[in-house]
This record gives sequence, C-alpha cells and structure tokens, in this order.
Amino acid sequence: MSNSGFSLENDAGQSLWQSCIDQLAQELPEQQFNTWIKPLNTRVASDFSKITIFVGNRFKLDWVRAQYGGRIASLLEKIYGQSIAVELAITPREAMVRPAAPPPAPAMPTASAEYRTEHRADTRLVDNTAAAISIPFEPPRETTTPISLPRNRLNSILTFDTLVEGSANRMARAAAMHIASMPGVLYNPLFIYGGVGLGKTHLMHAVGNQLLVNRPAAKVLYIHAEQFVSDVVKAYQRKTFDEFKEYYHSLDLLLIDDVQFFANKDRTQEEFFNAFEALLAKKSHIVMTSDTYPKGLADIHERLVSRFDSGLTVTIEPPELEMRVAILMNKAHAEGSAMPEEVAFFVAKNVRSNVRELEGALRKILAYSRFNQKEISIQLVKDALRDLLAIQNRQISMENIQKTVADYYKIKVSDMYSKKRPASIARPRQIAMYLAKELTQKSLPEIGELFGGRDHTTVLHAVRKIGAERQQSTELNQQLHVLEQTLKG
Repeated sequence: MSNSGFSLENDAGQSLWQSCIDQLAQELPEQQFNTWIKPLNTRVASDFSKITIFVGNRFKLDWVRAQYGGRIASLLEKIYGQSIAVELAITPREAMVRPAAPPPAPAMPTASAEYRTEHRADTRLVDNTAAAISIPFEPPRETTTPISLPRNRLNSILTFDTLVEGSANRMARAAAMHIASMPGVLYNPLFIYGGVGLGKTHLMHAVGNQLLVNRPAAKVLYIHAEQFVSDVVKAYQRKTFDEFKEYYHSLDLLLIDDVQFFANKDRTQEEFFNAFEALLAKKSHIVMTSDTYPKGLADIHERLVSRFDSGLTVTIEPPELEMRVAILMNKAHAEGSAMPEEVAFFVAKNVRSNVRELEGALRKILAYSRFNQKEISIQLVKDALRDLLAIQNRQISMENIQKTVADYYKIKVSDMYSKKRPASIARPRQIAMYLAKELTQKSLPEIGELFGGRDHTTVLHAVRKIGAERQQSTELNQQLHVLEQTLKG
C-alpha cells in the first residue's frame, strides 16, 4: 500500500477493479467512458468487504453515483461472486490516487454457489462525502495538443461481423462497407441519421476497423462532436490552430458522431467546414451521424448543411421484430448463454425502441439467470424485466397513442374513432393505427374495434400504407420517430 493511503490494497483487488472497468469500456460509448469511468481511482479492502471509489469533486460524485453506481456495483458482485459494499468519496487534495493498471493477477477468491444463493444481491452503494474532504470543481489540466490525441479512438469490438443486419440498417451497412473497401470514391460524405441506440456509432466504428484491416497505415479517427468542440476551444486558448489543422486535415478517414452538437458554435462550425473541405480535396472520407437528417439540423450554418447533404444520406430505423430477435440470440451466444427462440421473441415484442435498450434488457436477464441459477425462460424474463414491462404496459396504451397522435396533428381525440374522412383526420388516424400495431400486442381486430369499430382490413391497409411511406418519406419518418420517442418516454 502506498504512503498516500489510497492505492489498491493488493493485486487481487487491483485485478477486480480492472475487470470491472474493462467491462464498462465495452458497454459505454467511448466519450462517456473516458470522461467518467477512466479517471476513477479505488481502494479495495484486504478482505474484499468494501471498495472505495474516489472522484474529484461533489458534482462528479453525484453524477457517477446516479448514472453508473448501480452498474458498477452489479459488475463487481458478478466478477467477485458475492456482494461488496461500494463507497463513493471525494479525493483529498493532498492525496492523488494512482490509476489501476492491469497486473498479472492471481486468481481471485470466489464464493460457492450455495453462498451466492443464500446471500441475495445486497450490494450497497455508500455516499461517504460527509467524512471526505470537499474540493471545488477544477477543470482537468490538459497537457496535450490535438496532434497527440489517441491514435484512432476505435472500439475493436464494434465490427461488421458483430453488427446484425436487417431491413432497418441494410442500406446504411452496405454504404459503410463500400467506404471501408474503397474510401474516397463514392458516398463522400456519408451522413447516417436516426434515433438513439440504433447502431449508428457501431456502424462508424465498423468502417474504421475494416479500413485498418485493409490498410493498416491509414490515419483514422473516431471522435464525438463534443470532443471536436473541445479541441477547437483548446486550440483557440493556446493559439495552436496550425497544429490543430495539421492533425485533422491529415486524416484518411474522419468518423464524427452526433454533429447536431455543433449547433450555435460558430467557431467550431467554421473549423469543421475547413477540415471538411481539406479532407474532400485530398480524397479522404468523412462519415457523420446525427439524430436528424441534414436539413432538419437547427442552428447549423447553411453552407455546412449543404456539405452534409452533398454525399449520401441514409437513415437507420428502429429494428424490426426479426432483427431484434437475431440481435438478442447473437448477443446471448456471445455472452456464453443460450436464449431459446420463443424467449427471444417474447423479449423482442416487449422491448422495441432501440438496440441499446434491447442489450440492457438482455444484461438484466443474464444476470438474473446466473444469480438465481435458473435457465432462461419466459417466466424468468417476466421476473427479471418486471419493472420495465410494467412501465411499458402503463405508458403505451391505445388511449395514450390516440391522444399523443391527436395532440401532435392538432385534431380531437374523438376524431380517432369517428366516421369523419377528410385527409386532415384520416391521415393521423392511419398513423395512430400503425403505431398501435407497432407498439402494442393488440391484434388487428382489437385495434379496429378501438378505432370506432373499423374492420381489421382497414387497419391492415393503414399499417401497410404508413409502413411503406415511412421508407420513402424522410419527413414522415421523422414525425413517426418523434411520436415513438414521446410514447416510450
């Protein structure tokens, strides 16, 4: 143990924490991991009864506890085999904690199956700030310039092989694979848009990883738009724009996530425009993502929007049922567990919004199965996802769909089940029918009955019509996306 009193107690404790953050690095977006998890430091009690996690200030402590505390606790319990008290504390100013480095660790002690069964999950998350030294927020001192940024920031796990293909992402995937094999030729820039958790970031990492397989010497960078903003600010403060431009303008492939974060940042937009032009001039490729299509971006300069829209713009939709089933079964297999097909269908029918939520549900199911030493079944899923299923059943009701759609299109709720047929009413009614079929378990006849006693063929016609138009109309797709996110809370 070091003189500071805050280093890890032993190699096994060091290995325990390293295993935990290795798993978090796979689960979290790189920007989140590097900002909130990587800087954490720990002290593990010699008897493994408690792990203390040190953060820089009160704000960070509250954020880590609220956003990641539960997951950290469950991961530590899963890795160690029994519950560990997790304590959060502010790092005293005079005691700087050394980050954990992966050691050649000996095997950690494990608990018997009987012990795990008797001692249910009682992992505790403790706020120890009352006894800790409180220090004000101080921005971290940066010592690097843009030209010394990490090599590419790519997550090697996110490849085309690990991306499940379906109609929701087929066009975007095909374009991305073409870019990886022939960068700078077609689809430059590639602009991918869609809701959160649908696989946009995965697709970008896949492009970068595949290009490096084909051309190991290529200069590739994946970056979140917020990091680009930060780099512009640093260059402005330090007067190092020459180095900034040299770094970004020299890339062979720039992958930039969530460009909507450039809104209202004039200097950032100017620098990105310059980088954009320089990269295209040298036949380098640019891939971007956003939560909306280019012309739907707010507070972005028109000349930049026109550049975004000058290549290929593709959308990624929420995954259809069969794709959700395939994702669940593939990821369960990757975790070393078998998920019966009927169970995968049950989960997929109840978790519809995006891939990220689907993966979260799967992690809960696998943890519940292992902790209780039971095989995965529909009943086990109902138990593991009890809260999630209750929330969804409460929120996505037929009445809620009809009211939400009526409010959005500014018609009366009573118009949903009336006999009126003007387009201003019939169209929202068809959209509500489509959403009812997509977001609830009700049959076509049941939906028809709740829309004024209409025949099931009327509902089927509406579902097919809106579904087909969604594939063709960017505007309709955006409207449906807004409605779906509203309904799912």
